[in-house]
Amino acid sequence: MRIGPYTLRNRLIVAPMAGVTDRPFRMLCKRLGAGHAVSEMITANAMLYGTDKTRRRANFEGELAPVSVQIAGSDPAQLAEAARHNVAAGAQIIDINMGCPAKKVCNVLAGSALLQDEDRVARILEAVVAAVDVPVTLKTRLGFKNGEENILRVARIAEQAGIAALALHGRTREDMYNGSARYELIGEVKRLLKIPVIANGDIDSPEKARAVLAATGADAIMIGRAAQGRPWIFREIDHFLSTGEHLPPPRVDEIRAILVEHLEDHYRFHGEYSGCRIARKHIAWYTSGLKGSNEFRQAMYRLDSTATQLAAVEQYFAGLAAESERLCYEPSARLAA
Repeated sequence: MRIGPYTLRNRLIVAPMAGVTDRPFRMLCKRLGAGHAVSEMITANAMLYGTDKTRRRANFEGELAPVSVQIAGSDPAQLAEAARHNVAAGAQIIDINMGCPAKKVCNVLAGSALLQDEDRVARILEAVVAAVDVPVTLKTRLGFKNGEENILRVARIAEQAGIAALALHGRTREDMYNGSARYELIGEVKRLLKIPVIANGDIDSPEKARAVLAATGADAIMIGRAAQGRPWIFREIDHFLSTGEHLPPPRVDEIRAILVEHLEDHYRFHGEYSGCRIARKHIAWYTSGLKGSNEFRQAMYRLDSTATQLAAVEQYFAGLAAESERLCYEPSARLAA
């Protein structure tokens, strides 16, 4: 699959997730089989460019190309300036967020709330595409409300505006993450457009990935929550799509090695205070389904330094290794973003 001048190494993309897809997570997923990754959303509000959170989100140092940065906002001129700012900082692809269902985002008429105003959608897309000389992509949903799905019109607007690829989550904003993703409309969008279409929603296993690609005809798939604590899902899916065979699940010692690598990079990136606190959710995801993980997590949540947190992780996995335990997942319980 190609996005502008960039040929991705496979059809598997890490979905942008606020508070999750920071640089350490994106780099790890790429190493473990993802062909592409999109950053967590960065505000288009220039007044917030200097905050620690925004500076970290705009840090792409050492990341495997192409670097894709998602911007969020509601004002066309402001989003155009945000695109220019992030390209100057190293972004090679700009992605526009019109899919986030969070109340705090929709309340400022950003994210999926934009789907209620197709004229504004057109003005935003045209302004951002005109502002930069890099590919601009769009991530969105089927519509704002059930029964009022307008994705076919929005998709046509996007292609006419010069959008290079469209990622589509198979739910409306009203759905949030409830129910099941609907793939039939993604398939209709794919048949309508000439640009690449990326299917997103509920893809949590190699079999589901193959089924969604077949059902939609999409050029690629995007995986979100199913990769939380399971970044090796990308190599599992890539291998299955290529061979029709399953890779063996990772052993406990490999899970420990991946988690420790992730934590060490995470701590360097976020620093002591934020690094310890943000890491808690990652550790919880990685250890979900492992023996004694609930008791471990309850104790781990009370630790307030990166050193004690990492030592607790090492101790926990040492106990598992002594018993030669294997990871046991229940993929049906892990719904993709």
